[in-house]
Amino acid sequence: MPRAGRRRVLAVLCFTVTMSYGILFYAFPVLLTEISADTGWSRAALTGAFSAGLLVAAAVGVPLGHRLDRHGPRWLMTAGSLLGGPSLVVVALAPSLAVFMIGWVLAGLAMAALFYPPAFTAVTRWYGSQRVKALTLLTLAAGFASTVFAPLTAWLLDQIGWQSTYLLLAIGLSLVTAPAHWWGLRGPWPESTAAVIPSTEASAAAPPAAEPGRITRSLSFVATTLAVSLASFTAYAVVINLVPLLVEQGMDTGQAAVALGLGGVGQVAGRVAYPAMTRRLSVRTRTTVILLATALTTVALGLVTVAMALIAASVVAGMARGLLTLVQATAVSERWGVAHYGKLTGLLSAPVTVTVALAPWAGAAIAGLTGSYASAFLVLAGIGLVSVAFALVSVPLTRTRAGTRVKDGHRRAAG
Repeated sequence: MPRAGRRRVLAVLCFTVTMSYGILFYAFPVLLTEISADTGWSRAALTGAFSAGLLVAAAVGVPLGHRLDRHGPRWLMTAGSLLGGPSLVVVALAPSLAVFMIGWVLAGLAMAALFYPPAFTAVTRWYGSQRVKALTLLTLAAGFASTVFAPLTAWLLDQIGWQSTYLLLAIGLSLVTAPAHWWGLRGPWPESTAAVIPSTEASAAAPPAAEPGRITRSLSFVATTLAVSLASFTAYAVVINLVPLLVEQGMDTGQAAVALGLGGVGQVAGRVAYPAMTRRLSVRTRTTVILLATALTTVALGLVTVAMALIAASVVAGMARGLLTLVQATAVSERWGVAHYGKLTGLLSAPVTVTVALAPWAGAAIAGLTGSYASAFLVLAGIGLVSVAFALVSVPLTRTRAGTRVKDGHRRAAG
């Protein structure tokens, strides 16, 4: 694809992924308390419905990844846009908790087509050796999803109530992102073999022609999946339960929404630093440092009680979360190339999405068991520390065609 076409693709995805996350993900924690108060449904039940949507996204991620590898993202992401709006209409107008859950199940199908995994596949295949920079720009833009949509949702909630807020957001999602995807994601879809270009910061740790089945059975793939899944569990339990934590510490909902939004600024700041990290740190070291930062910032949120310090901790936690997204985005390409990127990313993303789906409910459940959200955050930090152990064995060691070994993202002489 010509350079102008690649720029068009990236610009469109920067906009639509930001909007999709803002409406389908970040609006919910802001509206949760009001929905519960208005309907009488428990926050645990409401969060369970939201989690059900995320689980659906995980379940369909693998077959969608296989389809993406073959046909590209245009039809899939356009269809997801057209489904996303109506699914939120069902959520907003649900007369019962069962219908509310059905709405989130439909939203889960839209999430699978609109969130990072398909966008990552599109950028990786179309950008080839320049993918790291493009992926960084994409996640930088999408990092503002909470910054824009958490305060916007809180303002709309005060003005028109939660149902009208969701209806307005639903209209915007479908009417804006569907034509953007149809117009912006056109162009020839490159063959997988044409896209096998190692990134500049790390050689492919396995031959590009390696069978996906052999890769997915390897210790490094399993360890990578567990590391990213557990770290994501911690990070997204923090995101969804941050507003209740801050309210517990004395903030009102509007202030807590602003703090959540500022975490998006932190995400962007963290992602700005990622390209430099790829040049200076090996794959193993970089992954370990980022996952450790995720755990330690969660500890800070659990221990701090002063309002301004909590906001600062939220921003720093956002930085770690932003870097974690790029760890997931580049996990496959840095270790095994991009010949089967869509399928391998789908397999990697499925358990990650499951843990992200369970995280909102689990965070609230842990808070109930421990007696406070602050205590729950310390438990979540412990889970994050376990992910660091898996990160240490997440990089494969294989022999390349040139007779050298690739270990930890660096080329070494074969012995």
